[in-house]
Amino acid sequence: MMTGQTVHQQKDGQVDARELQKCLTSSGISGTYQPFSLETSRIMISMLDRDYSGKMGFNEFKELWAALNQWKTTFMQHDRDRSGTVEPHELHAAITSWGYRLSPQTLNVIVKRYGDNGRIKFDDFVACAVRLRMLTDHFRRRDTSQTGVATFGYDDFIQVVMYS
Repeated sequence: MMTGQTVHQQKDGQVDARELQKCLTSSGISGTYQPFSLETSRIMISMLDRDYSGKMGFNEFKELWAALNQWKTTFMQHDRDRSGTVEPHELHAAITSWGYRLSPQTLNVIVKRYGDNGRIKFDDFVACAVRLRMLTDHFRRRDTSQTGVATFGYDDFIQVVMYS
């Protein structure tokens, strides 16, 4: 894991998306896969950015690090041909292994959003995992009766979707 000094290059002890991208690239967490894009770094921060500062502190980084290692393990388990990508059926299996129960239509939408010619790279796999986690967390907070139905005001909905 990166040291506190490496992660906390900002004077305020927080790391922004560019710093996170550099930190994760130098850490080697993406292995032989391509480094994380700036967009994926942004959504990783937004997943843990409880104060909407656009930055993350060391405790949030530790939480992210644990999640990234779990997602990397899942990716490697489902990339059976070791191509560095997962196919749609492998992505579906990975999402199911995380406990999500999504319709075939939703799974197909996810593949269309994150796939490149039907193959999902590690960076996109992580972006998908982050968004699923974030959107599910937001939904659960609003589904107070746990019936699978949530009520969002328009402005609240836009905030959730735009910052996810």
